[in-house]
Amino acid sequence: MKRIAILFSLVVLALGNSIYADEGMWLFNAFPKDKVQAKYGFAPNQAWLDHVRLSSARAPNGSSSFVSPDGLIFTNHHIAQECIHDLSTAGKDYMKQGFYAPTRADEAKCPGMEFVVLEDITDVTAKVNGAVKPGMSTADAGKAQREEIGSLEKECSTNGMRCDMVTLYSGAIYNLYKYKKYDDIRLVFAPEFDIAFFGGDPDNFEYPRYDLDISFFRAYENGQAAKTQNYLKWSPNGASDNELIFVSGHPGRTQRLLTMDQMAFLRDYQFPLQLNSYTRRVDVLLKFSAQSPENEREAQSDVFGLQNAFKAVTGYLGGLKDQDLMAKKAADEKSLQEFVNSDPQRKQEFDDPWAAIAKAVDVQKQIYKPLFYLDANGGFRGDLAAYAHAIVRAAYERQKPSNQRIRGFQDTQLPTIQQRLYSTAPVYKDLEQVELAESLGEMRDVLGADNPDVQKALAGKTPDERAKEVIEGTKLEDVAVRKQLFEGGKQAVDASTDPLIVMMRAIEPDAAAVHNQDEDQVQSVLRQSGANIGKALFAQKGLSVPPDATFTLRLSYGTIAGYKLNGQDVPWFTTMGGAYEHAAQHGSKPPYQLPESWIKYKSAINLQTPYDTVSTADIIGGNSGSPVINKAGEVVGIIFDGNIESLEWNFEYSDKVARAVEVDSRSITEALRNIYHADTLLNELMPAQVGRKKLQRLSSGQAQQQ
Repeated sequence: MKRIAILFSLVVLALGNSIYADEGMWLFNAFPKDKVQAKYGFAPNQAWLDHVRLSSARAPNGSSSFVSPDGLIFTNHHIAQECIHDLSTAGKDYMKQGFYAPTRADEAKCPGMEFVVLEDITDVTAKVNGAVKPGMSTADAGKAQREEIGSLEKECSTNGMRCDMVTLYSGAIYNLYKYKKYDDIRLVFAPEFDIAFFGGDPDNFEYPRYDLDISFFRAYENGQAAKTQNYLKWSPNGASDNELIFVSGHPGRTQRLLTMDQMAFLRDYQFPLQLNSYTRRVDVLLKFSAQSPENEREAQSDVFGLQNAFKAVTGYLGGLKDQDLMAKKAADEKSLQEFVNSDPQRKQEFDDPWAAIAKAVDVQKQIYKPLFYLDANGGFRGDLAAYAHAIVRAAYERQKPSNQRIRGFQDTQLPTIQQRLYSTAPVYKDLEQVELAESLGEMRDVLGADNPDVQKALAGKTPDERAKEVIEGTKLEDVAVRKQLFEGGKQAVDASTDPLIVMMRAIEPDAAAVHNQDEDQVQSVLRQSGANIGKALFAQKGLSVPPDATFTLRLSYGTIAGYKLNGQDVPWFTTMGGAYEHAAQHGSKPPYQLPESWIKYKSAINLQTPYDTVSTADIIGGNSGSPVINKAGEVVGIIFDGNIESLEWNFEYSDKVARAVEVDSRSITEALRNIYHADTLLNELMPAQVGRKKLQRLSSGQAQQQ
């Protein structure tokens, strides 16, 4: 793996006291080994780092890892939830009942699911910046960089590999990531939703926790289980108090390097709009769910995701309203500005990027609502509307050279779009109608009934009438229809009379226009000026400050550690027995109702087994499914949440009371063995231990029928 070019002739990581002890979602090619060695007496060597990198995989909406040489993938239940939901029917609800495939033949293929593994990293900063010629405007410079990025991605994406450009430090560094794709993914095991999300929304982002938020997939190639040379071995011993652990995953986004103006935009504009949207959507879906058990099943996954997002964004907004946090961020920004302004050479080199960003944010305030509702589909929700949007945009963007298209529609990205469009996942038209009606109504309320795009979308009807008309009339639930339209291109799309295609076709010119305005007047400025801030930060502190998360692979570290909250000690682990006590305290009623399997086999498990744990590892949304790894490179647990205090990590890390929350490998082993009797799966995870335990169980008369 090619190493990153260190800017400004830095030859070592200047790891000082500028960050908290365990802060950092670190790049695999810039991991602070010396700092970890100094504090913990252990430094992962390059072979260790490469092995962990190649054993890690990005899921469509989170993280995962390979845990056997036969393509077995370990992740969260809530990462697998879309597949579990799509495989379910009214007669077989795997969300409620759980799923286990004791043989390879029983493993069920997930519609439209793709996992990727990071194979290589190349620093291409000089090439991307070289596309900018003297005298170019900011918008033209941004366009030139986007075209160069598209060309580099296409040139790199050969032999079935996928390449994505990763922007670091707001544009100070550009890395080209090369991925191996696995698009034949099959479900192996998932517990019941009631135990995977035990405690439901009330316990979400809380601790203590008692959740078995796990699942297992298998990657296939050419119809056979994939042979994965790099995989993480399973630890039967779990984690221990104060133990050094590592977390390898794909944190979605942090915003620690934003300017004060950018954070004010989030606080005053973006987050309030998102929270209002989540509230409306949850209310509508809960009413839909209450109408019948089948409605509840259809909407369950969406309700879970929205409630989770609402709580997360509420936590982020709380951080931006925290006066102490914001005072520290303001002081940090002032310190960097003074550092730049104190030296004429630095001032000439970096100019005043904060002023440029402030102007860009003013534009962002003006266009954010149409950007949200038109370009990001906020006004056209549901799978069918998303299909229509992708088909229409692809048809028009494919008329242009690949490197001049809207990001996400380059030739290198088309296979991923096709993977989604050709998915055989079920479509529930009753749910689609409710989601589209709600989003059309929300768009009308926010943009105004006189807005030209609102009028185009509604066509003189109410949101309910219009949603009913287009959902009943569309044929996009048929994979063959979607395929015909996508492959037919602009000619097929222009000729289509499908009402959803007609709707999205009418909206697309304005949606593309606001997208391009955002790119030219906002994103290009944020990249160019943000890059100058990043370079100034390097000059001031070296690489002691890790880049913000970008839903790309990172390595965090920390210790298993409890904490003190409101004068009370919060232990570093809970027990499996604690789940039964927690259920009893809440009357054993939803969402505190244990599944039947846990009631039936309570006497078979060791109730003192450590269940969920907490650590100081630096995580954020997207880290769900990340393996928790010990120094030996073994899996001792899996990230599934953070406590409510950890949500402020989006903007500032502190290990005082904020914690990552994990499921310990001991409880997973105990549950697989004595509750789910998943001996085939256990034998694959740890064959020697399972063989010994099975003999012990048989000799003691404890064997259970599957």
